[in-house]
Amino acid sequence: MNHSCPHRQGAFPSADGTLFRVWAPYAKKLDLLLSGKRKTLPMHAEGGGFHDIFVPGLKAGALYKYSINGGQPRPDPASNSQPQGVHGPSQTVDHAAFRWRDCGWKGITPDKLLLYELHTGTFSPRGDFAGIESKIPHLKKLGINAVELMPVAQFPGGRNWGYDGAFPYAPQNTYGGPHALKRLVDACHRAGLAVILDVVYNHLGPEGNYFGCYGPYFTGKYRTPWGRAVNFDGSDSVPVRDFFIQNALHWLRDYHIDGLRLDAIHGIFDQSACHFLSQLRRETDALSAAEGRPLFLIAESDLNDTRILRGESAGGYGLAAQWSDDFHHSLHALLTGENTGYYEDFGSFSHLAKAFSSGFVYDGGYSMHRRRAHGSPSGGLHPRMFVVCSQNHDQVGNRLAAERLSAIAGVRKARLAAGAVLLSPYVPLIFMGEEYAETAPFNYFVSHGDKKLIAAVRRGRRREFAAFNWPAPPPDPQDRKVFDASKLDWRKPARAPHSAMLKLYRSLLAVRRAHPSLGCLPRKNTVITDDEQNKILTLRRKAGTDETFTVFNFGGSSAQAALPQGRWRLLLSSEPGDNGKADGARRLIPAESFAIFSR
Repeated sequence: MNHSCPHRQGAFPSADGTLFRVWAPYAKKLDLLLSGKRKTLPMHAEGGGFHDIFVPGLKAGALYKYSINGGQPRPDPASNSQPQGVHGPSQTVDHAAFRWRDCGWKGITPDKLLLYELHTGTFSPRGDFAGIESKIPHLKKLGINAVELMPVAQFPGGRNWGYDGAFPYAPQNTYGGPHALKRLVDACHRAGLAVILDVVYNHLGPEGNYFGCYGPYFTGKYRTPWGRAVNFDGSDSVPVRDFFIQNALHWLRDYHIDGLRLDAIHGIFDQSACHFLSQLRRETDALSAAEGRPLFLIAESDLNDTRILRGESAGGYGLAAQWSDDFHHSLHALLTGENTGYYEDFGSFSHLAKAFSSGFVYDGGYSMHRRRAHGSPSGGLHPRMFVVCSQNHDQVGNRLAAERLSAIAGVRKARLAAGAVLLSPYVPLIFMGEEYAETAPFNYFVSHGDKKLIAAVRRGRRREFAAFNWPAPPPDPQDRKVFDASKLDWRKPARAPHSAMLKLYRSLLAVRRAHPSLGCLPRKNTVITDDEQNKILTLRRKAGTDETFTVFNFGGSSAQAALPQGRWRLLLSSEPGDNGKADGARRLIPAESFAIFSR
C-alpha cells in the first residue's frame, strides 16, 4: 500500500494501520503520543517542515496528540475529531467506513438555490445534528431546497455561533461529531435538500488554537478584527494555503457537502499573483468535475467588489455568488427607519430600487458611513450571483436585543419583506424561524473557559455597539440563559399569528418554484420600474411562455398600479382575502403589501 498523502495533513486510517502527517516547521523533534497505549513514537522529518509516521495495525478511533521538541502534548491542527473538546486529544476517523445512501443525489446548481440558514445549537430542542435531521419534514413542507449550516468546526465549550472554531476539520463534538454530520447530510440529500456549510478561513478562534506552536500559520503583515491574519502570501505560506484548500475539499468530498459559504473574505489577505480564492475555486471546480455534481463557493464580503464574482478571464476569482449586504440594508432601513451605524448609508426608496435593478447600491459612489468611495458597478453581473435576505444570523444577532424583523417593524412589514426577498431576481435566503415570525431573539453567545478571554469578548461587544448609540449594554454572551433564550420555539408554527406567516412563506416558495419567470433570470428578461412618490416597485419578468408581473407597495397608503396590457390573473397577495381589485387595467395595491400576477 502507498501510504503517502500529498498535500494532506491529519491521520489516515486504513486496513493495515494509520498514517499520521503534520506540518510542523517549528519542530526539530516531533513525537506522536497515543492515548491509552501509552506509546511515544518519534516521527520522521520528510522535508519542507512535514513529519509523518505510519503505525501498523492502528485502527480508527485512536486518540492521539503531538509533542513538539519534547514539550506539552498538543492536539493535531488537522484533527478530524475532538471528542473531548478543543484541549483534549484528537481522534482518528475512517471516512470510508460510513455507508452513504445518497447515491441518487445529483446536486443543485447555485441559481436554483432556496436557502435556509440555521444554527445547529439553537434550531432544535436537542441542539445537535440529529435535531436538524428530525426537522427535515418541516423544511421540505416549507419549500426550501438547501440548508445552510452556520460553522460546525470544533469550538470551545458547547455554546458558540461557530466563528471561534479552532479545528477546521473536526465537526463539533457536542453536535454529534463526524458520524452525525454525515447522517444529517445523507438524510438531507435523500429528501432532496442540498447542504451548504459556513467555513471560516480568515481567522481561528483564540481558545484551543495551537497552530502557532507548529508553524507560521499567521502573519503580522496584515491585521484583521480578530488579530493577526492567516499567512496566505508570506514566507512558508504554501503549506498554509494547502491546509485550507484541503479543508474545503475535505468537507465537499468526505462529507458530501454541496457548497461552502466563505465567511468574511475581506479578512483574507493575499497579494499573490494567484489569489487564494482563485486557487480554491479551481480546486473546487476540479472536484466537482470528478464527482459529477455541482460544488460551489459563496462569499460573504463587504467590499462590493465585482472581482469576487467575475470569471478568471475577466480578472476575477470566479466564485459562484456572494451575500448582498446592500439589499438587506436597503430593505431593513426602509422598513424600520433605522439610520445609525451602517444604516446611515441607506433608508430611501431609491436605494432599494437600485438594489433590485443593479445588485450593489454602493458601486463606486460615496459612502457616508465609510467616509469614502465604495464598491464597483455590478449591473452587468447575473442576478444568480447575489444572495439576498431580510434577516440572517449577523443582522439579527448583532443587534443590542437581537430582535427579529417582525419584532422591530411589525408583522405587516415582515410579510412585505418576505415577498421582497422571495420574489426578488436573486438567490433568496431565509433565517431559521423567520418563516413563522419567531419572537425569540438570536443572541450572540459563547462558552469559553478562559476568564481573560471572556472579559475581552464582553468588552468587544460593547465597542461593537457604540456606533449604533443603543442605550443599554448588550446581553452577556457567556451567560447560559442568553443561549437558551435563543432557541426556536417549535410550538409557535401551529399557533396564530405564526401559522399565517408560515402559510405565506410556503405559498411564496411554491409560487417561485412553479414559475420559471420568478427565478434568477438574466437582467434582460426583467423590466423593473419604480415610482418614488408612491414607493411602488414593479418587476415584469418572462421565461419562455411564463410571464409574471409583481407589484410592491412600500408606501404608507394604498396606491394604484398599472398592469401591462393583456389578461392577468392574481397568483398571490400578501393581503389575506385580497382578490386583486381591478379598475380597468389598474390594480389597487394596499399599503405595505405586494401582489403577483401571471399570464
